Amino acid sequence: MASTSPSRIRKVIAASLIGTTIEWYDFFLYGAAAALVFNKLFFPNEDELTGTLLAFLTYAIGFVARPLGGLVFGHFGDRLGRKRLLVISLLMMGGATFLIGLLPTYATLGAAAPLLLTALRLVQGFALGGEWGGAVLLVSEHGDPRHRGFWASWPQAGAPGGNLLATGVLALLAAVQPEDAFLAWGWRIAFLLSGVLVLIGLWVRLSVAESPLFQEAVANQQAAPKAPIMDVFRHHRSDVLVAIGARLAENISYYVITAFVLVYGTTTVGLPRGTVLNAVLIGSAIHFVTIPLWGALSDRLGRRPVYLLGALGVGVWAFAFFPLIDTASFALTTLAVTVGLVFHGAMYGPQAAFFSELFGTRMRYSGVSIGYQLASIVAGALAPIIAVALLDAYGASLPISLYVALAAILTLVAVFAAKETRERDLAAVAPTSGVGEAAAVPVVKEA
Repeated sequence: MASTSPSRIRKVIAASLIGTTIEWYDFFLYGAAAALVFNKLFFPNEDELTGTLLAFLTYAIGFVARPLGGLVFGHFGDRLGRKRLLVISLLMMGGATFLIGLLPTYATLGAAAPLLLTALRLVQGFALGGEWGGAVLLVSEHGDPRHRGFWASWPQAGAPGGNLLATGVLALLAAVQPEDAFLAWGWRIAFLLSGVLVLIGLWVRLSVAESPLFQEAVANQQAAPKAPIMDVFRHHRSDVLVAIGARLAENISYYVITAFVLVYGTTTVGLPRGTVLNAVLIGSAIHFVTIPLWGALSDRLGRRPVYLLGALGVGVWAFAFFPLIDTASFALTTLAVTVGLVFHGAMYGPQAAFFSELFGTRMRYSGVSIGYQLASIVAGALAPIIAVALLDAYGASLPISLYVALAAILTLVAVFAAKETRERDLAAVAPTSGVGEAAAVPVVKEA
């Protein structure tokens, strides 16, 4: 494939980064609100920890919808192209988030309020399920393949970017409003802001071109599978398993570090809400910067070494994470969150290129989406719920650290079993017959 001009790849990266940041803002905003607001406004008849658990259950519903979104968006993305599906996902996500900002609470609607909240969360999850695969492929399938890890890591930076934006907005609102005003109406501002952000994202996203690799496959009359997902499971079963295994430590650690920490820090340690939010804010800012650096390192060392370092890091750090927060020190809490997110970035940075290199072009959107999103059900969706349940059952953080460490071991096994993908040509990825047996087709150098 001929190389894409630097100005064009920068434009594609900017469009993908802005779009994913907005979508992750919407998704993470719900998680932060579930820990701080929804337990009081939509589940007021329960004790605080039970209300939080119920709020996180509605949070988990979004993860359940993500594989379905990945399946639907992947199907049409492999048949029709990446760009138009990304526009649809952005509109769906933004619309659902905006409506949450207008939703009456339990005090007004009774049981209908949490039901409507859950329905809108389902729409969020469905939209995000289709967003990730398209965004990372649009970048992965552009540009110089020798720097694919670096280029493709930028949409990944949209996750901490969105979390940074969501946490920052909530922290600002919490700082300038008294508790009663924040609970009464202040939290809604963060959700209504999504409407403005979506307009910005659409303007940027509509200006970029379709993936040249997809266009090349269409021009060469490479037939689109009638059901791309069936071809994924027929030809890339082992690659889907590798992707799922690789996601476990990455996804579980992230939601323990960024979502459950809000519950643990405020209810168990007794830290002020703003203190924990600011710790996550600082950690997310550093996370945002380091993800592309990890992606670039994977271009030099390979995807596997960097990914394995990240999995090992979060597994070990889990045992230092909670004791540091238990000190009730803002500095040490920030250190706990930041180091955890830096290790997480070592997995998340190379992940987009790594997963893209596993699947063929006309089934790649379906393959990366299903591998990525299936793991989100057993990993990210359940992580805050399991963490809250373990805390409730044992009254201590050690079982939660063991939970994260177990996920890290499973990820180490999955990534270790896979072969290195850095040298593969995306236009000629061969089907696999077993874990790590894909043909390592050499990279096509720049023209």
